[in-house]
Amino acid sequence: MDLALSDVVATLERRYPPGTAEDWDAVGLVVGEPDARVAQVLFAIDPVEAVVDEAIERGVDLLVTHHPLYLRGVTSVAATGAKGRLVHRLIRAGIALYVAHTNADIAAGGVNDALAAALGLTGTRPLVPAPAPALDLLVTYAPDASAEQVRRALAAAGAGAIGDYEGCAWSVTGTGEFTPKPGASPAVGQVGAHERLAETRLEMVVPTPAREQVLAALRAAHPYEEPAFSFLPTRTPSGTTGSGRIGDLAEPSTLADFAQAVARALPATAHGVRVAGAPESVVRTVAVSGGSGDAYLDAAAAAGADVYVTADLRHHRASEALAEPGAPALIDVAHFASEWPWLPVAAADLAADTGLVTGVSTLVTDPWTDRLASVVRTDGRRGAPGV
Repeated sequence: MDLALSDVVATLERRYPPGTAEDWDAVGLVVGEPDARVAQVLFAIDPVEAVVDEAIERGVDLLVTHHPLYLRGVTSVAATGAKGRLVHRLIRAGIALYVAHTNADIAAGGVNDALAAALGLTGTRPLVPAPAPALDLLVTYAPDASAEQVRRALAAAGAGAIGDYEGCAWSVTGTGEFTPKPGASPAVGQVGAHERLAETRLEMVVPTPAREQVLAALRAAHPYEEPAFSFLPTRTPSGTTGSGRIGDLAEPSTLADFAQAVARALPATAHGVRVAGAPESVVRTVAVSGGSGDAYLDAAAAAGADVYVTADLRHHRASEALAEPGAPALIDVAHFASEWPWLPVAAADLAADTGLVTGVSTLVTDPWTDRLASVVRTDGRRGAPGV
């Protein structure tokens, strides 16, 4: 089977909403015509030449990468540069390119969930929960006979959307009372006469930015000249989205054994696995962050992690974090390796959502290709010569 590229993109963006990406990020469709047909999709971490070679050899129609091809603005995609050449090769081969980056990091079932699962963590939750969306609770009242038409109109304007559900509302019946004053044109009752009638109270959540359009829909659908309503600011829990993850091991481990488990669970790279901490220290609670994660060192400590697994840890940040009382041990892995476990998860999810044929690149695209161990001196010590 095949689908329009636009439909595949829409499916990806339901799992990884572009609006949740960091402001500096560049996600979404990079190359491709929305009406083009897609039957096969390849997932990879980096949009580099070797991956494009693989996509062409496999004959796929869409390449989905985690890292952006263009992270900053450009004025040319001429084939005189390495990235421009990739764009031209993709177009000539009829292959679209789509990027899911920081929006895939924080998503439920995204990069960090996949890393946590690969390391055997249970009871995982966000290390830094995503901010809850700004919501209002709309409370309004309508005659019983008109309540359903009002609810439908509000839902069509964006009210009542909760997760994978739409049109959500809570209602209860009661008695409404009012007295039309001179100048009013009441839909029910007469000017000067106090009126009582059966009404339905409706409550629906409304994204704060949609408040005006929902209010317009309420006024248009409601039979009353002046419908009663109120918007109450509220918050909902952020749920399963956010930066990093924290969870527990099924059984406690030593740091040394856990580091070995990390090395076995992730793709082999020249970078390998670096460890900071006492080898025999006990590990129960583990924090993780795929990709560059030194921004969450403090969060890992505050959450009570015994060890923090991430990539690209810088010397000073790591040294300062380790100096704090009760600091977690640190495990630093290759950036590529920390994000790769997401690929088979994302490929399986897209296949389940669409029925398309999906595949995963196993090419190691970490930029480092070799690592030499430090020389052990003849006296068995490590250190600078002459020390």
